[in-house]
Amino acid sequence: MEVIQHYKNGAVFVSSSGRRQPVYNPALGTVCAELALASADEVNEVVAAAKAAWISWSETPALKRARILFKFKDLLEQNAAKLAALITREHGKILSDAMGEVTRGLEVVEFACGLPQLLKTQFSDNIGGGIDNWNLRQPLGVCAGITPFNFPFMVPMWMAPMAIATGNTFILKPSERDPSASLMIADLFKQAGLPDGVFNVVQGDKLAVDTLLAHPEVAAISFVGSTPIAEYIYSEGTRRGKRVQALGGAKNHLVVMPDADLDQAVDALMGAAYGSAGERCMAISVAVAVGEVGDALIERLVPRIRALKVGNGSSADVEMGPVVTAAHKAKIESLIAAGVDEGAQLVVDGRGLVIDGFEQGYFLGGSLFDHVKEGMQVHREEIFGPVLCVVRVANFSEALELINRHEFGNGVSLFTSDGNTAREFSRRVQVGMVGINVPIPVPMAWHSFGGWKRSLFGDVHAYGEEGIRFYTRYKSVMQRWPDSIAKGAEYTMPVAK
Repeated sequence: MEVIQHYKNGAVFVSSSGRRQPVYNPALGTVCAELALASADEVNEVVAAAKAAWISWSETPALKRARILFKFKDLLEQNAAKLAALITREHGKILSDAMGEVTRGLEVVEFACGLPQLLKTQFSDNIGGGIDNWNLRQPLGVCAGITPFNFPFMVPMWMAPMAIATGNTFILKPSERDPSASLMIADLFKQAGLPDGVFNVVQGDKLAVDTLLAHPEVAAISFVGSTPIAEYIYSEGTRRGKRVQALGGAKNHLVVMPDADLDQAVDALMGAAYGSAGERCMAISVAVAVGEVGDALIERLVPRIRALKVGNGSSADVEMGPVVTAAHKAKIESLIAAGVDEGAQLVVDGRGLVIDGFEQGYFLGGSLFDHVKEGMQVHREEIFGPVLCVVRVANFSEALELINRHEFGNGVSLFTSDGNTAREFSRRVQVGMVGINVPIPVPMAWHSFGGWKRSLFGDVHAYGEEGIRFYTRYKSVMQRWPDSIAKGAEYTMPVAK
């Protein structure tokens, strides 16, 4: 049985903690590897290695750092298919979706390759009295990333390339459910010429997370996951003086206006609700049907959901793979049952699906609820599975108010043919990422990803220019040379003269 280990100082680091946890292939429902869980001492060893490497890495010219990232990007492209296969084996998503994840992660690496340009700062010549003023953006030190199971490659790429390009060293603590991609990332960084200790991996559970949170040499932590854990990491990290960026849960709505192209809206809902078995923080889990559009929407959705091709994600003709674990499958099924108990109409029930040849796999079919009400659990909570809820409202204002009242504000979409409706929606909706006739509005790498309300704890979003701000400290420098210094002490506030 393969044992997935840690990575420190450019090499696999074999744990001596004696703690292990199984890693499953969710399509088969069988153990495919074991994961070594780090002790607190082992986490501390990795932090020490990252701290030692930071001293020289922070002084490495940005251009040299960028050249390593260019090589890393090239190696990722060469190994994209292998990486996608690893993701499918441990996560379950279909291969084409895993390749899409690799592509979106690569886009952030491409952005990070241009950091020498983006790290340029401003200079003001002779602000007065022979003084020049400029600013610097300098690295923080050791940074850590705690990443979720649903994007074992893409989300680490939101963090590590940005941190490394700006002169920090980085420790990745990946999800215990699909950890293999983390070691492949480490190996490719090593092949690209990244100095030892700049990128490290700690495999672990809550003990590893808490050790990183408590360690005084960890300057910043970036997290993506559920809202309760995001809030915990934010509060624990910030009270220790760390910079924290914690992205939490979501309940993303897609509003269908009466003037929308219904065929386009249904295509969007199918892909956004059931792609990756709904295990995306940007998945659409609520369709808001405005006016009389609800019946037509249900009529089109039902046959499409029933015809979904569910199976092993490595099969070319499959549209939806399994969910990640047996426990997660049980949680989704319990939320479906809660929706029925609360009076929502279960139009399509995806429970009880068995795939020939994969009888032990963690499979669910697509589920569809109609007549969901705002107070119901299936509308309040993030299901994170292949379940779409339809809420019916009378008009645009009701749709907007419904979304704005929700505690989450991650992503949202509007399908309409009216430009003024689109403009009003994009300006008034209280959500961080908005799509107009775009179902999953994940920003490109040169923009930034993040939600509002209880979908984000912290002041800045992920990657892009927001990422540069997160991984650097701003410093202002004022300089005057001796031959311009006036004689005598000055006791007033300095001003431009």
